[in-house]
Formats: sequence, C-alpha cells, structure tokens
Amino acid sequence: MTETIGKTKLTFTVNGRETEVLVDPSWTLLRVLRESLGLTGTKRGCEEGDCGLCTVIMEDRAVDSCLVMALQAQGKTVETIEGMGHEHALHPLQKAFIEEGAVQCGFCTPGMIMSSEALLRQNTHPTVEEIKVGLSGNLCRCTGYTKIFKAVAKGSESGGRL
Repeated sequence: MTETIGKTKLTFTVNGRETEVLVDPSWTLLRVLRESLGLTGTKRGCEEGDCGLCTVIMEDRAVDSCLVMALQAQGKTVETIEGMGHEHALHPLQKAFIEEGAVQCGFCTPGMIMSSEALLRQNTHPTVEEIKVGLSGNLCRCTGYTKIFKAVAKGSESGGRL
C-alpha cells in the first residue's frame, strides 16, 4: 500500500475489475464504494450494522460495508448490486424479486439481494427458516417480508448465481 498526503492506496477487485483508489485510512468500505467509485446502489442507512442496507459480498460472505474499514478490503474481492446483472440480463434473484413483488420502495432491495446471493452460495436450496436467518440482518419497512422470502426461494429454484 502506498501513502500519498494522508491517503493510502487500496487495491481490490470490485465487481470483477481490479480497482485502485486512494483512501483515507478512517474511511469505511461503504464510503469508498459510494463516494470514490460511484457505486451508489449500496445504500447508506444506520451506519451501525443494524439495517443491512449497505450489504455487499466480500470474499463470498455478506458484510455490512459500513462496518468494514476500507483497508480491510485490500487484495479482496467485493461484489455490489451493480455487479449482479444489468437491464437486459437480470440476475435470477433480481428477476425473482420483481416477479414476486418484493421490491416495494426498493431502498432495502440491493442489500436484501446481496444477502440472499451470499446465502444461496452457501445453501443452494434453503428452507424458509434458513432464508429468515440468512436475511435477519436486513430490515425492510415496507413489507411483511413474505414476498421477499418467496423471491429468495424462487431465486434458489433458478440456480441463484449467474
């Protein structure tokens, strides 16, 4: 890591691309993703690890990017909602969330999808109880979660990961 005027070079892979960025050592991964890389699909919420809005996948595990110091991502692989699919080729989980009406206002959806993807990488066919546990760190204020759980189950039927 190279330092330049109080900043440190962070090199990591984001959505399949090796990325280098100068960061203040006090910055969180959330701040780097949103402010330095423009990946605003990762939402800022409580910044205390309670809401799951900022969930990303780091090294195949769901993490609250507000609790991860940016330099902890050095040399690691990070995936955000922007890396999941695109307008003309949605990821199976994105399609399932839309088809099941699990998006509502959409603010929690990126974090929900990232947590769901991490769950499906560990357990390709989770039960409803396992889905509930897998999403327990993600809050939604618009739904009763039933449609979200159905969407994750539907995503697991289609193989989850692209």
